[in-house]
Amino acid sequence: MSAHTHDHIDWADRLALLRAADSLDSEAQAAAAARLVAQLPNGPTVVDLGCGAGGVSTHFARELVSRGGGTIVLADATPELLGEAERAVRAVAGPSVEVRAVRADLADAELPATLPAADLVWASRVVHHLPDQQAAVVTLAATVRPGGIVALAEGGLSFACLPWDLGLGRPGLEDRLHAAQAEWFAGMREGIDGSVPMPYGWPIALEHAGLTGIGSFSVLVDHPAPGPDTLPGYLHHHLSQLAEHAADLLPDDDRSTLAALLDPAGPHHLANRRDLYLLGARTVHYGRRA
Repeated sequence: MSAHTHDHIDWADRLALLRAADSLDSEAQAAAAARLVAQLPNGPTVVDLGCGAGGVSTHFARELVSRGGGTIVLADATPELLGEAERAVRAVAGPSVEVRAVRADLADAELPATLPAADLVWASRVVHHLPDQQAAVVTLAATVRPGGIVALAEGGLSFACLPWDLGLGRPGLEDRLHAAQAEWFAGMREGIDGSVPMPYGWPIALEHAGLTGIGSFSVLVDHPAPGPDTLPGYLHHHLSQLAEHAADLLPDDDRSTLAALLDPAGPHHLANRRDLYLLGARTVHYGRRA
């Protein structure tokens, strides 16, 4: 593992999957970025905490360029992801947007003192991997300047990609995969050292962090069958991760079906199908610091 992570996941090993997800989510990410940046003052500072491969911040950069410029601060605990994010964002930022990269851990309560005060702090699907989610939201709120926005991309609608009847195995495999993934996620949370329950939703977490004007919106990811050329490769990565996580949570027949879908030399490999699609929604929860 390239860097310590609270969830014991090697995120550097998932770089290809993160890049592919950013590509497929690009339209939805662009819509979310445009909606948030439209509420910021001129020349804003945007901090992307847990930036991953930098997909969303490429859209923040484009929005800032169109508004005359600003600053983007990329922060992640995994150096391989941070380097990829910086490369991707610099490629689209242009001279009017300053890009900084900072290796940082959102679970560090001292983090706000190491970052510039932000007009927008963005955290996409990172807080739920940290030991104390509420404490992390408080840290996010402390990183934004008065009047600034904290935006969390968490939850939404589970993504669907497979037809109900695949022509092999029992129909309804994807429903059982979703159930197994939920069980894995619960176990992942329990396995984080110092894990603290957060028995309420993200808007309440933002409220407990002292933010006001709290709201939520969702953006749709919709790639109807047969989908773009990159879809089978992304789904191979995605379902391979599910197969690894859910190996002990699925019956033998479902494991066999999943193995057939993931076998590049077999007749049922995902790349041989024309009925793959991707449909789901990402939800963004936001609030302002008073």
